[in-house]
Amino acid sequence: MRVFVTGATGWVGSAVVRELIDAGHSVLGLARSEAGAQALTVAGAAVAHGELDDFDSLTSAASQCDGVIHTAFKHDFAQFIENADLDRRVIETIGNVLAGSGRPFITTSGSLMLAIAAPGRVGTERDTPPASIPRVPSEQATVALADQGVRAAVMRLPPSVHGDGDRGFVPRIIDIARATGVSAYIGDRANRWPAVYRPDAARAYRLALENGTAGDRYHAIGDDGIPVRVIAEAIGRRLGLPTVSIPQGDAEAHFGFLARFLILDAPATSDLTRERLGWTPTGPGLIADLDDGNYFAGGLSKFSTSA
Repeated sequence: MRVFVTGATGWVGSAVVRELIDAGHSVLGLARSEAGAQALTVAGAAVAHGELDDFDSLTSAASQCDGVIHTAFKHDFAQFIENADLDRRVIETIGNVLAGSGRPFITTSGSLMLAIAAPGRVGTERDTPPASIPRVPSEQATVALADQGVRAAVMRLPPSVHGDGDRGFVPRIIDIARATGVSAYIGDRANRWPAVYRPDAARAYRLALENGTAGDRYHAIGDDGIPVRVIAEAIGRRLGLPTVSIPQGDAEAHFGFLARFLILDAPATSDLTRERLGWTPTGPGLIADLDDGNYFAGGLSKFSTSA
């Protein structure tokens, strides 16, 4: 199968590209820079030059392929609502190309929203958050394509897709601990985060592409819910810093924009995904990955969760 991948040079997307090629698929990856194009070429993928908001490029690339995996998202949290709306429009644009073809189209969402959809319990693939939450309209746009002859499905990712080279939330939390001299968590220790090892997440995308059902939502989740306190303790242990609880009222001053995510209690299961796709995560959990030490080998991280 020839697969168009957006976000193909990003943290998740580049792992998806590797997984697809290793499984015998060919890849056409979206690249917005020459450096990105070179990285894709080295990986063995063909290159589609363009930006996420260049709908003509997206249309052209999708029309050349047997399926699409959409992992790109502009993670500028100052314009999060605008970027979530762009994501919806990207999905609708690609969906129009694939309409009536039966071709697979896997889009990306996040599991943290289940803190609102399933408060006080473990979220599942069946939970559907309200449309007022950014990125939920993208899920709805994806599922709607099932009625238009597209084998479209949603892949929800946890807040930590971890592994060597991680540029997401956890490295940023480590940077904050280094800068403040304490490894902190918020409040009463009750909030939990799910997580997944990066290669396991990539394999979930491939299986959804190959075997997924139109209209389904899948969870690429290995750890159902790690207490954020335990994450803070692991970071403190590796850095030799005290682990402390900070009041909710002080969270934004300490963590900045991350406070709005760290305060959420959002455990989630992948039981249905494992059953439907035959997916079994095999990599280390987040705490084991932190204890391995790779997260602490360098200096300050460069925060980035997308290409």
